[in-house]
Amino acid sequence: MGVVSYDSEITTPIPPAKMFKAAVLDADNLIPKVLPQAIKSVEVLEGDGGPGTVKLITFGEGSQYKTMKHKVEALDKENFTYSYSIIEGDSLGTTLEKISYEMKITTSPEGGSVCKSTSKYFTIGEADITEEKIKAGKEKASGMFKAIEAYRLANPDAY
Repeated sequence: MGVVSYDSEITTPIPPAKMFKAAVLDADNLIPKVLPQAIKSVEVLEGDGGPGTVKLITFGEGSQYKTMKHKVEALDKENFTYSYSIIEGDSLGTTLEKISYEMKITTSPEGGSVCKSTSKYFTIGEADITEEKIKAGKEKASGMFKAIEAYRLANPDAY
């Protein structure tokens, strides 16, 4: 098994506590609302939202995928950190065992937030992961973050 890792960073004018609440704590409700073409629904299969929780994500009609299962690895509400893995689903294809994500939201010097994330692609055997697949994943994550940001800016009292 190989591991391909990449880091990314996104800034937003929204303070860390509010962005964490929207992007992590309420994501199961908010993302289907702001990006219904990407995510149709999120259902908790087991757990209470904390570490060990397994969720079934059903993709929207605009997606090339149907479903995936995602497992919460760690959640720290005080330090605004969150880790989860995609453990099942057609988005993994035949070359990936899982994809793990670690995210931390900190205060930016301008008063908003900086979201730093690390994505790790765990390949099956000697399978190669293409730059194209990594770039596509990065663009989708960035688009989701920016959609949440736009919702928060348009609805400042929502959280």
